[in-house]
Amino acid sequence: MILGCLASIFGCSSTAYQAKEEVYLFSYFTGNGEDGLHLAYSVDGYHFKALEEGEPILTPTAGGDKLMRDPCIIQDENGRFHMVWTVSWNEKGLGYAFSDDLVNWSAQEFIPVMEHEEGARNTWAPEVFYNKEDETFIIYWSTTIRGLYPETQSQEDDGYNHRQYYVTTKDFKEFSDTKLFYEPGFNVIDGTIQKIAGEYLLFVKDETKEPPRKNIRIARAEKPEGPYGPAGSPITGAYWAEGPTVAKVGDYWVVYFDKYMEKKMGAVMSSDLQNWTDISDRISFPPDSRHGTIFKVEKRFFDQLPFER
Repeated sequence: MILGCLASIFGCSSTAYQAKEEVYLFSYFTGNGEDGLHLAYSVDGYHFKALEEGEPILTPTAGGDKLMRDPCIIQDENGRFHMVWTVSWNEKGLGYAFSDDLVNWSAQEFIPVMEHEEGARNTWAPEVFYNKEDETFIIYWSTTIRGLYPETQSQEDDGYNHRQYYVTTKDFKEFSDTKLFYEPGFNVIDGTIQKIAGEYLLFVKDETKEPPRKNIRIARAEKPEGPYGPAGSPITGAYWAEGPTVAKVGDYWVVYFDKYMEKKMGAVMSSDLQNWTDISDRISFPPDSRHGTIFKVEKRFFDQLPFER
């Protein structure tokens, strides 16, 4: 594991020091996502510094609006990186590309996961999860379909009323039919899955605005595709949070998120996934960074990256 002793934060002793064998990377966007993919790195999981002096490392080409918002990157068991992202505010598909080195990327593709649905308004905040058990990728996202779930319909937030949907694939060439992924009984967006102790945890944003919630909650399932149970109590505080991403830092699970009304990142941590402490004042991220995904790479791989540090 990567992390050295976080003595200044948690008071751990020098005997707890671990070699820095991994580095945390953070894929993110700035502005409206028009300039492309940004990367930052951290050796301790708390302080992130931009690579390439904050310049984008990949320019968006997929979709009509050619945005690259909410970039989610995962690495499969063969070492290949797969990225999905939001290409538009109102198109019926998402972006996809892969890379073996985070430098050279495949041609960007538009995957029309909601084209079959006439009433679909959007395809937002896609993420991808690799299920090692059957070597299948699960791509999931949030969409508003006009007329569905009237019990949670509001005219606030431009009338968006999301539920989460998904497809599966083994090769990103052939895809399953689109299915409902999560219907928690509220307007839901920004899901991210973590497998922890044989259980699958889905961290989601409660997007309800009347009355305002805008917080992060956790649902649980026995399989990555669900079904997921009810979302628990909020793990974030009295501020609006979105775009959760999760990493294990030492003995703690840290959930990072975008405090988008305050234009900065925030975080909470827990050792038991039940009791959460806000550590927003202990983290740092590049200026103007918006939410994406935190993932780990081997330090020897990171050391070979040609990006400016």
